[in-house]
Amino acid sequence: MKPIRKQHPGTADLQRLFDRLLAAYGPQHWWPAESDFEMIVGAILTQNTAWRNVETALDKMKLEQIWSWDAVLEVPVETLAEVIRPSGYFNQKARKIKLFAYFLDREFERSTDSLFQVPLPDLRDLLLAQWGIGPETADDIILYAAKKPVFVIDNYTRRLTTRLGWEVLPPDYEGHRAMFESLLRPNAEMYGEYHALIDHHCNGTCTKTPKCGDCPIADICEMGRAFKG
Repeated sequence: MKPIRKQHPGTADLQRLFDRLLAAYGPQHWWPAESDFEMIVGAILTQNTAWRNVETALDKMKLEQIWSWDAVLEVPVETLAEVIRPSGYFNQKARKIKLFAYFLDREFERSTDSLFQVPLPDLRDLLLAQWGIGPETADDIILYAAKKPVFVIDNYTRRLTTRLGWEVLPPDYEGHRAMFESLLRPNAEMYGEYHALIDHHCNGTCTKTPKCGDCPIADICEMGRAFKG
């Protein structure tokens, strides 16, 4: 296989990728949650695990009636950890959920509506200041719960930009986020759909061992073109 050439993408490249992924897979209807509570807890639970494990943990929380910030504050952290065991790293995640509930109670009277009134830059800083909330989790919350335009980056995004041949500097989380946000107009709905489409594509086609022969964007991807000769 030929080495992947690197190039700086432009707005047209990002828009074309979005349009092609949307045409191939259709709307993804993310985030799969019925409330801000479910979305935020899901964002914490999905750290370092597959979504199917998160769904199992959420179902157990619902069954045990730990389904509000009030309930989270009342339940012992050890009990919560046992309930969310299917999500992995359950002791740490239980503490993260409890600490987020304490933060929401202390600063915003348990109201996510009040939390989301905070302007985007300040909201991001506030979330990142909470223990266990890193950039990806914070941006998930901002984009899918607060409905504010921040572009979520994950390992799938970095994998795809590398294979497309896009040069991102610096090649870290903030470098990728800055690239997408500088080249696309701020639009929370579009950002949310874009992130979901990338994850769908990389979960099924652009996997660790890529299925370039079945890829709907192989013709605009450096790795895909190299695979096809």
